[in-house]
Amino acid sequence: MRKLIVTALVSLLVACTSSPQQLAQQGDWQQIGYQDGISGHTSRSFKALSSLGSVKQSDYDQGYLEGVTEYCNPDFAYQIGVSGQYYQGVCEGTEQAQKFRMEWQRGWNQHQN
Repeated sequence: MRKLIVTALVSLLVACTSSPQQLAQQGDWQQIGYQDGISGHTSRSFKALSSLGSVKQSDYDQGYLEGVTEYCNPDFAYQIGVSGQYYQGVCEGTEQAQKFRMEWQRGWNQHQN
């Protein structure tokens, strides 16, 4: 239950944070990456990031890895699926990928019914 509450709070905080455009203006590429990762989005291309400003790719990559690591926790996958969030495959290649996908699919199936 505690983990569910923490996940909900993290999701809420991500939703309330600055936009990628604002973060790019501040030079906070790590936070842009983190927001993309924790939201389960695929990593942005260098071209997409460049459209926001002068990119610090290594900062973005570090933040993205941190966010994806938190997102790919299979303990939260069911909740992600049941909430209707489509899984974009960002956990593939991780140690818990199969368990994550199975739990997400279980939640997604519940969401569809």
